[in-house]
Amino acid sequence: MKPDNSKAFQFVLLLGAVSLFSDMTYEGARSVTGPFLGSLGASAVAVGIVSGFGEFVGYALRLLSGHISDRTKRYWLLTGVGYVVNLLAIPLLALAGSWPLAAFLMILERAGKAVRSPARDAMLSHATAEMGRGVGFGLHEALDQIGAVIGPLSIAFIMASGGSYRRGFAFLLLPALAALLILVSARVRFPRPETFEAETEKSCGAGKLPRLFWIYIAAASLAAAGFVDFPLIAYHIGRQGSLPLSRIAALYAAAMGVDALTALLFGRWYDRRGIPVLILSTLLASLFAPLAFLGNSGTVIAGVLLWGIGTGAQESIMRAAIGNLTPKEKRATAYGIFNVFYGVSWFVGSALFGLLYGSSVVAAVVLSVILQLAAIPFFLLCRRE
Repeated sequence: MKPDNSKAFQFVLLLGAVSLFSDMTYEGARSVTGPFLGSLGASAVAVGIVSGFGEFVGYALRLLSGHISDRTKRYWLLTGVGYVVNLLAIPLLALAGSWPLAAFLMILERAGKAVRSPARDAMLSHATAEMGRGVGFGLHEALDQIGAVIGPLSIAFIMASGGSYRRGFAFLLLPALAALLILVSARVRFPRPETFEAETEKSCGAGKLPRLFWIYIAAASLAAAGFVDFPLIAYHIGRQGSLPLSRIAALYAAAMGVDALTALLFGRWYDRRGIPVLILSTLLASLFAPLAFLGNSGTVIAGVLLWGIGTGAQESIMRAAIGNLTPKEKRATAYGIFNVFYGVSWFVGSALFGLLYGSSVVAAVVLSVILQLAAIPFFLLCRRE
């Protein structure tokens, strides 16, 4: 019997709402954790180490949590535990009286996200099997990014109104609790989301990851390595004075809006056209660095918006494709592997870009473009196979 698409859509909407309030919580916090650590006496080096190690933990643990999810089949348990740790660590920052304690909570938040991400993505891949994984993951990413915009703007409003960091973190308890309540509702209504996926989806091999998956991992890793974190773009804008500093936050919010729109549009297109949509998004994203780092104020804006297109595609259709390439019983493991390779590649690429930037901006831009374009032959190989 064909799975009920209306119920699957409801499940995707519920998890999307969870992500909206979750991103509102931790993206709101991440917008000020750097200066908050500084206010507690942390040095610039300490802030860099804490943020970098947090991201490393946030990706490295996904390999383990994905494997455990598939071995135990306790997808809801790992998703729930991960969200509780991920979300409740944020309001606890309001009580942190020293920077080491605040740093511990920041790293704990990233660890919680690592625990829940592969299991949650596996459940999403089951629910979107019939409705279209591009559409499903695109909708989820769009809701996710709405929260990523509202959270930092809320904290900015609190700070502008004379509030303290601690008041901002305390406020974030509200969206954190909202996310957890919606998650419980989803668990009660849909205890077995794997039933949304028809058994015929087991076409990639009996319990093992196919060769095509590893080709795709190579493509995704190269695309991620050529990308950079927004703070590097913001640093360049501030250094060059190409835009007023007051507009950087607004530009980032605009990029997040483009991210959300891209996820919806490209997600639907991916379900119809497949891999060529990933190739197009990679080509567009490869232009962000020349425009953002080598141009004037107008090209900087265009470059940041193309960066938003790249992030929207990578966070939606690049995740959606994993569901099409892997067997049902190894899906969480596949998402764990994908996240580790993607995160490490992004980190290494951003680090190399930063090192080159200090000596030659042109060389850094060339590296970014070459790495992203190098992903295209692997995407073409995926399409051919």
